[in-house]
Amino acid sequence: MGFTVKVGGGMGRTPLVGAVVRDFLPWAELLNYIEAIVRVYNSYGRRDNKWKARIKILVKSEGQGFIDAVEKEYQAIVQQDGAPHTITAAEFERVARHFVVPPLAPANRPSQVDPQGQLYQRWLRQNVRGHKLAGMKTVTLSFKRVGFNPGDADGDTLQALAQLAEDFSAGEARLTHEQNLLLPWVFASDLPALYEAARQLGLAQPNIGLITDMISCPGGDFCSLANARSLHIAAALTERYQDLDEIFDLGPIDIHMSGCINSCGHHHSGHIGILGVDKDGKEWYQITLGGADGSTLSGPAIGGKVVGPSFSAAEVPDVIEALLDTFRALRQPGELFIDALRRIGHEPFKLAANGARHPKPEALLI
Repeated sequence: MGFTVKVGGGMGRTPLVGAVVRDFLPWAELLNYIEAIVRVYNSYGRRDNKWKARIKILVKSEGQGFIDAVEKEYQAIVQQDGAPHTITAAEFERVARHFVVPPLAPANRPSQVDPQGQLYQRWLRQNVRGHKLAGMKTVTLSFKRVGFNPGDADGDTLQALAQLAEDFSAGEARLTHEQNLLLPWVFASDLPALYEAARQLGLAQPNIGLITDMISCPGGDFCSLANARSLHIAAALTERYQDLDEIFDLGPIDIHMSGCINSCGHHHSGHIGILGVDKDGKEWYQITLGGADGSTLSGPAIGGKVVGPSFSAAEVPDVIEALLDTFRALRQPGELFIDALRRIGHEPFKLAANGARHPKPEALLI
């Protein structure tokens, strides 16, 4: 078993697809090679400009020089330092023992949920997935709801979630990069009771993978690097799309938002991406289309394409609506947004987005 090692992927105003620094690396050498990469970045990475203090910037600027430097450093680690981070079979087995099936028992809690109710059936469809063990499921609880930022929860909710994990998931809960929470060890027989408990916490929205299940970095409200805020955009979109019939009709759509070119929200990999930019001290937003994160839904990873000049905060929700209206008008029966975009091409969507500009684009979204 081995790895292909790739470094420097990301997205600023232009896509950075990364560089393959090793076609094949034995698994036991992975940590040694990562140290070589970190050493090279530590030696040559930009410290004079906080916007460029990223490994992807170094990879883009140095190209093959970066790859050669990493390989040289790796050989030094192996030959001179004695490869101190080589993963031994004993260490591999020690770590592997922590990844075992925990003791499992169903909660057997009573429930008043109608198993044929529309909301419950939608929750089963969107939030519940299969499992390698018969009779079990994985369940995602949605942290995308009105009144909260994506991924946010207060202390009382976290306490209740801890109890939920104890009762229904062998004491385990995992945060996902989509800013939701996954329960990995749920008995299928416990799904109605779990749904009922999650609904009481406001975490049973059946929207996983749909338009309101957006990813957003904290933006300018919390991050000193951000060019613009992002959370108020997320709030505006969440409030606009609360009709479950509408969001189910639209189908799976990835919206990702970043407050600056460091792209912590991975805007570049969203079907629709939103990037905060600074223009003369004011917040503006660049819209990209057609990104993919390498998932089964989206296909091979690729950066989205910019639709045109940036938009004001007040324009962004209307731009998203114009994009979705175009999709509804041009899609084929059963066609997903990303598939329609690829079939039709970007031009009709770009025209719709730019047609949603306001007469006074400097107006701010409050």
